[in-house]
Amino acid sequence: MTLSFTTSRRFIPTLSKPGGSPHLEDGRNPPALLRYNPHLRIAIFGGTFDPIHTAHLTVAREAMKQVGLDRVLFVPAAHPPHKSGSTEAGYEDRFRMLELACGDDPAFIPSRLEEEDRKSYSVLTIEKLRASLAPEDEIFFLIGADAFAEITTWYRWEDVIRQVTFIVVTRPGHHYQAPPGARVVRLETLALPVSSSEIRANLAAGRPAAELPQSVRQYIDDRGLYGAPTFKRAT
Repeated sequence: MTLSFTTSRRFIPTLSKPGGSPHLEDGRNPPALLRYNPHLRIAIFGGTFDPIHTAHLTVAREAMKQVGLDRVLFVPAAHPPHKSGSTEAGYEDRFRMLELACGDDPAFIPSRLEEEDRKSYSVLTIEKLRASLAPEDEIFFLIGADAFAEITTWYRWEDVIRQVTFIVVTRPGHHYQAPPGARVVRLETLALPVSSSEIRANLAAGRPAAELPQSVRQYIDDRGLYGAPTFKRAT
């Protein structure tokens, strides 16, 4: 692993592997190196990312700009507790697509915080990240308005709202109820009518999927994911 540092308002470390994208060490635990930052503002962006698409990246960029984040952790769930059945693509494929999609932005960090063979409960992810940070560092949680409306159904939801500030992505004019004690930053975005399920359907039908980063689409084609035809490159 190579380390490089950038001088900025908070003197933030950049982590990277030779030829790879930024990451959290081996991904299984956040690096202790983050402690060198006197005041880190870091957001957890969880989901299945099955697959990651341009709307995910747009939302993360808007959150960074409007909230003043230093890093966004893209955390794919190995075993999402609120989704029925399994994901279409396996964990390693989804993680690799995240690496490809985030490779051009050093502030976007694919993370293996939810890689374990257990339900991917957000409170456990938050606690694992918090254990690696200094007390003054801030943890944000990037979430859609529909998911936030169900926050009180989450496992240990009171502990979740106590430990993070929510960045709730919502349509302009949309209203939702925040539970008592929740700290919320409202992130209104332009309409982003993109869903991973529609992308998967287009791929299976051989239709274009313009919402995918080019590198992600190439990976899907190479691996034949989501029923997409596999193309062999000329040698």
